[in-house]
Amino acid sequence: MDKGLHFTICVVTTVLLLRESSQAGEENDPEVLAAPKSAFGLESRGAAEGLPTLTVTTILEDPYVMVRAAELEGYCMDLLAALAGMLRFQYRVKVVGDGQYGAAAAGGNWSGMIGEILRREADLAVAPLTVTSAREEVVSFTTPFLQTGIGILLRKDVASQDMSFFHFLSPFSKETWTALLFAYLLTCFCLFLVARLSPCEWNEPKNEENHFTFLNSLWFGAGALALQGATPRPQALSVRVVAVVWWLFTLALLAAYIANFTALLSSGSEQLPIQTFEDLVKQRNLEFGTLEGSSTFYYFKNSKNPIHQMIYEYMEKRREHVLVKTYQEAVQRVMDSNYAFIGESISQDLAAARHCNLIRAPEVIGARGFGIATTQASPWTKPLSIAVLKLRESGDLDYLRNKWWESSCLRQGRERWGPLGPPALGGLFLTLGIGLALGLLAALAELSSSSRRAAAHAKKSCCSVFTEEICTRLRIKGTARQSQETSGKANA
Repeated sequence: MDKGLHFTICVVTTVLLLRESSQAGEENDPEVLAAPKSAFGLESRGAAEGLPTLTVTTILEDPYVMVRAAELEGYCMDLLAALAGMLRFQYRVKVVGDGQYGAAAAGGNWSGMIGEILRREADLAVAPLTVTSAREEVVSFTTPFLQTGIGILLRKDVASQDMSFFHFLSPFSKETWTALLFAYLLTCFCLFLVARLSPCEWNEPKNEENHFTFLNSLWFGAGALALQGATPRPQALSVRVVAVVWWLFTLALLAAYIANFTALLSSGSEQLPIQTFEDLVKQRNLEFGTLEGSSTFYYFKNSKNPIHQMIYEYMEKRREHVLVKTYQEAVQRVMDSNYAFIGESISQDLAAARHCNLIRAPEVIGARGFGIATTQASPWTKPLSIAVLKLRESGDLDYLRNKWWESSCLRQGRERWGPLGPPALGGLFLTLGIGLALGLLAALAELSSSSRRAAAHAKKSCCSVFTEEICTRLRIKGTARQSQETSGKANA
């Protein structure tokens, strides 16, 4: 009896030791990494709580999945943790062995993450995996968690061209330049009018010529635009109010022009000679290619568009030279050589945000989405799709997008600055208008005060003297002559 009990204890102890050794080996497996905490504060649940454990395959690509401090993190890892918290499952993450997304070989076998799903080596594939008809025939996909397309990634210096002859007008829109012209003419006319109305600009208007003629007013306004002093010098308070407001207006306007023009020169995005895929085919300075075996390559292969067929034929003939193995290799090649990379636009946006000398061409084709791949007839497909929709409706997917696609440089010159329109400078024009009105009111107040003194001295009506002064300063000769004749008869 004692021997039997002793033997049973030894067997149980041996089994437990072997199980612990197996678990330790799995933890030390370099292809299986622990998942970090989610951005939503969720953690993967342990098997002690009786939750199912799913094996998840993925691929290392910034910012979807990255290795930092011996852990995986990124957009897909945060998404996976959020889904695990909603659907209550445990997961083990492994990096795909061949580093491929998934393409069908000649014998019908699939490589990459799709192949691992088909071979039951993984239950899910959570990665920037494009949903295509060929992949949908062998695996199932959830609702896309990211929308993307096919774009062209370029280096700014090789994509730039000579600027237009009138590029110096680009900082402001046409409406702004038109408003500036009207503001300049209106201000100069106000200077001319206020100077003629103000008695401080000429003490004897009948004998002394006013220095602020309309041409001199135009010259004075132009001098302020160039930040240069110009004669004549204003003497009256009203004229000085108009002049000071115009100086402040031109100072702020020139600051906005210089800042916006500098941003346009540094961005160069509006001068890209390669705007479309047709432009890419027609040029001869840049080589172009895509990821080998990617959905982008097969998109051009299966497309009936003549331009797309020309792109496919070019890449097929130079397969060994223009096709790249990884996304990181593609970005580095764009930065180091005359090479244009054709790939997922959302990944190219990230590259342009991280590397300030890169830019994506405007045209995007082949709208598509990234989905989670599962085995066919998997019970997890529909629950995962519903969970993805809930994350989208709650704004969590937008939060993740903003978190992992945050720009690290001020490369968005054209998008941030662009041609400034009147709404952007509306307050500046309003301030100028208020200043002109104040200057005109000050001139009328000065003239009214002078007219009251003259009326008291000549024992005339203040209104008649005020009208006479205005007519004299504005050179309304008929009215002035009639006023003088009336005044002479009254004296007689």
